[in-house]
Parts: sequence; C-alpha cells; structure tokens
Amino acid sequence: MKFQAPPGTQDVFGEEAARVEALIAGFAAHVERAGFGLILGPMFEDLAVYERVGESTDIVRKEMYAFTDKGGRDLALRPDSTPSVVRAYVEHRPATPWKVWYLNPHFRYDRPQRGRLRQHHSLGVEALGTADPDLDAEVIALAAGFLEDLGFEPGRVALTINSIGDGACRPAYREALLAHLDARADHLCDDHRERRADNPMRVLDCKKDSCKAVTADAPLIVDHLCPECETHFTRVRAGLDSSGVAYEVDPRLVRGQDYYTRTAFEFQAASLSSAQNALGGGGRYDGFVEAIGGPPTPGIGFGLGVERILLAAADDGVFAAPAAEIDVFVIDLAGGSEALALVTELRAAGLSADRAYDQRSTKAQFRAADRSGARLALVVGPQEVEAGTVTVKRLRTSGEDETVPRTEIVQRVRQA
Repeated sequence: MKFQAPPGTQDVFGEEAARVEALIAGFAAHVERAGFGLILGPMFEDLAVYERVGESTDIVRKEMYAFTDKGGRDLALRPDSTPSVVRAYVEHRPATPWKVWYLNPHFRYDRPQRGRLRQHHSLGVEALGTADPDLDAEVIALAAGFLEDLGFEPGRVALTINSIGDGACRPAYREALLAHLDARADHLCDDHRERRADNPMRVLDCKKDSCKAVTADAPLIVDHLCPECETHFTRVRAGLDSSGVAYEVDPRLVRGQDYYTRTAFEFQAASLSSAQNALGGGGRYDGFVEAIGGPPTPGIGFGLGVERILLAAADDGVFAAPAAEIDVFVIDLAGGSEALALVTELRAAGLSADRAYDQRSTKAQFRAADRSGARLALVVGPQEVEAGTVTVKRLRTSGEDETVPRTEIVQRVRQA
C-alpha cells in the first residue's frame, strides 16, 4: 500500500517551509510591537464551543471534523480560532484588554482546491475587553501593515470594511432583507432558497450569480444602522484615515461567522480567483463571550490564511524564500570524531554549522557545502588533525585558503 497525505492536506518542506518560517517570524515581530502576546491552545475543543459560532454557518453545518473520544466526550478539531481564544478567556479571566496572537492549524471538511485546504493555517490576533472603535482601526491597520511589509504592490491587496450592526439595529434590517429575498426566492441558489431564513445576511456573501443578481438591489445594512453603530463605524473609518490605511466600504460584506457585530473587514488578493481571493479578515464580536458562558466582554480580531498569503505572494513575485545560509560547513576528510567535535563547539559558540556524513568523497562534501549556503568551509583532514589546525576556504567570496590553529577557529569564523 502506498501512503499519501490525505486529500486537502500537504507536506511543506524546503524553500516553501523557509517561506512559512519567515512569514511566522515576521508576523510575531509585527504584532508583538503592538502589545500582543502568543497564546497556545488545544487543537480540539468541546463540540459545543464551536457550535456557538452559529447553526447557520457552514463550519457548524457541514465542515467540522467532529468525533466522540474514548471518554464519551463530543469534541471537534479546531475549524476557527476565535471560539478557542474566547473559551480560554472565559476559563482563565486574564486582565483586560487581553491582546493575544496565534498560529493555528484549522480543519474544515470542504472540497479541496487551490487556496482551500482541509487543513490550513491561520495567523491572527484577538483583543478582548474594550469596545473602543479606535481599537478596531488599530487591529485593521495592524493586519494591513503586515501585508504591506510582505511587498505587495499598492492595489494588489484590497481592504474592504463594513458595519453589520448589532442586536439593536440588525433585527429590523433582517426583516427587511428577508422580505426582499422571500419575494425573489425562486431566483436564489438552491442552498440559500432552502435556508435563507436562518441568516438572510449570508445570502449577501454568496458568490453565485443568481444570488448576486437577487441582492443587487437589496436593502443595505449601512442604511439601517442605529445611531450608536453609525457613530462607531464613523470613528473606525476616521481612525483608518488618520493611519493612512486605504479601504473601500462594501455594504455586502458580512463575513462567514454569525458571531460578528458592527465592524467587519476582509483583505482580498487581486491574483487569486474571486471565489478564493480572501487572504483573511475579521471583525468585532461583542456578545460572543457571553455565548461561551462568560461575562459581557467586547472583542475584535482577525485571521490571515498562511497558505493563501504565500500563494498570492508567489503569484505577485514578492516575499521569496530566504536564501539558505549558515556560517560554516565542515568538510571531514579525517574519518574520525574531529568533525563532530568541531561542529559541536561552533554551535555552542552561537554559530550555525553543518557537515557531511558517511565519509563521502571530498567532491561530494564540497557540493553539499555549496548547497548549504555556508560562507566558509572548514576542512579537517589527517594533516590538520596532526598539526592541530583547520583549513578555512571561502565559498562565497574570493580569497586565499587559510590555516588556522584549532584553538582559534571560533574567533576566526566570527571575524570572517
């Protein structure tokens, strides 16, 4: 039997893994400058935690990997990070505002295609404990700044924002929208014709032409906002304007989870197909903490898809894999333990070092040294061992070979 990675999953190594590593490191540095700290949580949760996302959402209806464990507990692999972070907040009650970032695998059973995997990874932040619209603008600007730092040209990643109201103004809008959809139900796609009443706003997000035509002249939430939501949205836009963040207001933007309130936003890549062009997004979720069993606590966050970002970056020719580079590669011609002792000493001194194994030929070892990206090759042969020296060869720049006393090799590598 030939084993392969399951459908919708992938093995990542080599240059692509280096891109992932660089992306994560850049994101961590970027958000930690804004006061966000790392959170590590379980990969699976009680099924009910994710069911709080909303029964009308696809991840609850048909995409979750749910199972019963040996203790009879109903669990699910993480399809979305916000519920897990909110559960952690409710359980541990940290001081607010609580600002955390994460790198998490997400699991969703969906038809695999380019930009949509059954196991994908998300980089994101969550901030709980304040309803200040300035925080909305700060969080959005944080995501926009990270994508800009990756090298995307202006216009290649578009930011769209919207306000989807709250419990005060959304019910009246829901009724107005549902009446519009009911009158045109025969023209909706099969899925939304059957379940439009569950969450009429989800029809606005449908990518099928039939639903787009029906909602082209549908009532807009921005025309039904209560004064408080309208003031909040005005402040968010003013914060983005003052931060120099370009955006467009999209009255059709609702995002995919039912827990969002007020601010919603999304980043779309020009190079990806329209159905899978969202690099990520997020929004405010005031009220979701209470749904998980906690006290009234406002929150906002975003998630960015690692795989989609790298796809878009590759399409646009930006954020290439960092060059493989180490300090030294040890060429072992002595067939003894000296090479092992040398790389151990170099690594202990904070230098990066690699070597060849299995007593390969000199030519093969130098080829491996070239592939490693090392600046220097340190040759250890019988003559060097007897004399207590190391021969230093430059691999990336011109220069004569040097013979260096073994006891001085760390200092010499640092000077090179």
